[in-house]
Amino acid sequence: MRALESWAGSLEENLAGKHRPKRPWLVLTLGFGGLLVFLVAAATGTLIVLNKVRHTETTMRQAFLGRLSALDQIRAGIYLSGTYVRDFLLSPDPSGAQAEIARLASLERETRSALDAYGHSLDPDERAPFLNLRSEIDAYWRVLDRTVAWTPEERHRLRYSFFYDELVPRRTTMLQIADRIAAVNERGLNRAEEDLAASSDGLRRSLMLTFAIALAGGLVLALVTIGFTLRLERELERRLEENAQARGDLRELSASLLRAQETERRNLARELHDEVGQSLSAILMEAENAACAGEFAEARTHLDSIRSLAGKTVNQVRDLALLLRPSMLDDFGLVPALNWHAREMSKRTGLHIMVSADDAAGDLPDEHKTCIYRLVQEAVNNSARHAHARTVEVKVAHEPHRVFLSVRDDGAGFDTRFVRGLGLLGMEERVHRLGGRLHIDSQLGRGTLVEAELPVVELAAGNGHNAHSHSLG
Repeated sequence: MRALESWAGSLEENLAGKHRPKRPWLVLTLGFGGLLVFLVAAATGTLIVLNKVRHTETTMRQAFLGRLSALDQIRAGIYLSGTYVRDFLLSPDPSGAQAEIARLASLERETRSALDAYGHSLDPDERAPFLNLRSEIDAYWRVLDRTVAWTPEERHRLRYSFFYDELVPRRTTMLQIADRIAAVNERGLNRAEEDLAASSDGLRRSLMLTFAIALAGGLVLALVTIGFTLRLERELERRLEENAQARGDLRELSASLLRAQETERRNLARELHDEVGQSLSAILMEAENAACAGEFAEARTHLDSIRSLAGKTVNQVRDLALLLRPSMLDDFGLVPALNWHAREMSKRTGLHIMVSADDAAGDLPDEHKTCIYRLVQEAVNNSARHAHARTVEVKVAHEPHRVFLSVRDDGAGFDTRFVRGLGLLGMEERVHRLGGRLHIDSQLGRGTLVEAELPVVELAAGNGHNAHSHSLG
C-alpha cells in the first residue's frame, strides 16, 4: 500500500507539473500599460500643441496691438503737429512761439520713436507703405523745421498759404498712408487668425485621431482580454476535467493494483500449495514409509525418493524467489540477471531472446538496475503473452551520464492511443520517478519497440564499454 500511495502521489505531482497555469499578468500588464502610455503621450502632445497655439495667439495679438498703438501714436503726432504749427504761426509773442517750437520738437521725437517701434515688427506687405510713410514724415518734419525758423514777419506773411497749401495736404497724405498701413495690419491680423483657426482645426483633428486610436486600442485590448479570459476559462475547465479524469484513473489504478496484488498472492499461494505443499507432503509420506520399511534396500529406496523430492522442492522455492526478485540481480549484477531471465523465458515460452548489454551497466545504482530489469521483464512478458512474438531483442547501452534501454519484438503490435494497461503505467512511473523518458512505438502487425532513457549522475570510472551479446532460444 505504501508503494501504491507513492505511485499515486507521483502521478499527481506529474499532472500538476504538466498543467501548472500560466500567469496572465504579463499580457494584461503589457496591454493596459501600453494603452496608458499611449494616452499619456497623446495627452502630453496635445497639451504641448495647445500651449504652442495659445502662445502664438498671444504673441500675434500683442504684436498687432503694439503696431496699432504705434500707428495711433503716429497719427496723433501728425494731428498735434498741425495744431502746434498753427499755434506757432498765430502766436503774437516770441515766448509763445518758442513754447510751440519745444512742443513740436518733443512731438517729433515721439513720432520717430513710434516709427522705429513699428518698423521692428513689419509684415512683408507693410514694408512698402511704411517706407513711403516714413519718407513723407521725414519730409514733413523737414518742412516744419524750416517753418519754425521763420521770422515774425515771414510767419505773418506766409502762414495762411503754408497752412492750407502745404501743411494740410501733407498731413492728409500721411494720414491716408497711415490708414493703408492700418488696413494692411488688419489684413495681417486676419491672416494670423486664419492660421490660428487652421492650427485649431489641426489640433481638433489630432484630438479626434488620438481619441479614435485610443478607442480602437481600447476595443482591441478589451477583445484580446476577453479572448484571453475565455481561453483561460476553457483551459481551466479542461484542466478540471483532466484532473477529474486523472483522479478517476488513479482510483482505477488503485483498484487495479489491489487486484494485481491479490492475483499475485493467489498465484503465489497456489504455487506454494500445489507445488511446494505437495512436494512436502510427499516427503512426509516417503519418510513414514522409510520408517516402516523392514529391509534396508526398501528404506534406501524411500530415502532416494525423499532426496529427489527435496531437490525438486528446493528448485521450486528458488524459482518462486527468483520470480519475485532474482537474487543474482543483487549478487552478480544487472547483465547476469537479464541473461538468466532471458533463459528462463525462453524455456517456458520458446521465445528467441537476444540480450546485448555493456559491461558498465553492472555499475549502475540499485534503483536503475531494478528499473531496467523490471522494464525488460514487463516488456518480454507482454511480447510472450499478448504480442505472440517469436523474437525479442534487448539492448542496454550507456553514454556519460545516461543509460539507454530498448526492447524490440516482432509480435502483433497494438494501438498506443487506446491500449493503456497497468503494465505500461507501471513502466512509465518507474522511468519518470528516476527523471527519465519512456517511448513506446507500436503498430498493428509490425511489432513493438520500447525505449527508455535514464539519467545517471556518474558512472564508475575506468570501466570498459565492451558489450556481451547472448542469443537464447
